[in-house]
Amino acid sequence: MRCRALGRSGLSVSEIGYGAWGIGESAWVGATESESVRALHRAVELGVNFVDTARGYGESERIVGRVVRERSGDEVLVATKVPPKNRMWPAPEGIDPAETFPGEHIRESLETSLRVSGLDHFDVLQFHVWSDDWVGRGDWLETITTLKQEGKIRLFGVSVNDHRPDSALALVRSGALDSVQVIYNVFDQAPADELLPACAEHGVGVIVRVPLDEGGLTGRITAGTTFPEGDWRGRYFRDDRPAQVERRVAAIAADLGVATDGIAECALRFVLSSPEVSTVIPGMRSVRNVERNTAVSDGRSLTAAQLAVLSRHRWQRNFYS
Repeated sequence: MRCRALGRSGLSVSEIGYGAWGIGESAWVGATESESVRALHRAVELGVNFVDTARGYGESERIVGRVVRERSGDEVLVATKVPPKNRMWPAPEGIDPAETFPGEHIRESLETSLRVSGLDHFDVLQFHVWSDDWVGRGDWLETITTLKQEGKIRLFGVSVNDHRPDSALALVRSGALDSVQVIYNVFDQAPADELLPACAEHGVGVIVRVPLDEGGLTGRITAGTTFPEGDWRGRYFRDDRPAQVERRVAAIAADLGVATDGIAECALRFVLSSPEVSTVIPGMRSVRNVERNTAVSDGRSLTAAQLAVLSRHRWQRNFYS
């Protein structure tokens, strides 16, 4: 497993991290704790040292904490997230930071996460939504500074609103941010326009989420794909969206000259081709997925010709809405 710097933090993180939303047994149907624990252990064995979870991911923090404590001999960095107090994703326009991340709420959420996980600190504490309107307002930064001084967190980050990489540019440039988490993949290449260069300039680490478009860039979503009742992907891939995805992926495969089952590997290599990216955190709910995804960290890069092909497959849309 190859590692990269997490911005100016001094921390080194595995290129392939572990996105732990899917193991929380909440929005994603089908995860079992026994398999999730095996997958997490296998990931650490293969060199993964960065795990991303959140207060809003069901049982995820507890499961992640369990595995990290069981692997006390390995350094595993854990990032979690504070949900907005008003429970609104994404952050609406014109909301005061006192409604989303007042200091008391930040501290209370963190203390709950520490208790549930059994950990004594988190390496990164992230806000689960963000608006640049909050830069210089509210008491959130004072609280973050105090929590760092108390040793309860090491770094501060934000998770950028879905498909809105521009919504954190002011914060990146403010010097207050250690890391930013953003959607970046073959379809949504917008972060490369302004956010990634800004992060490189200001020493902000980049954590890439949704590199496989919630499964869309795996080659396994087709016109006939359905999901179990209660699985949130049934909404994400509703109506004719699976058919749209199937056509787009088939076009990518044809242009690259690869089989559709090789698209996931190409999609991960696309993200890692950006030197500004610190780590990419695909969701991995099985040992098989862990082994396939971690194998991509082998030092091999896509060619300039392949990257040029993929640059033509930008697809601006928001399936979350």
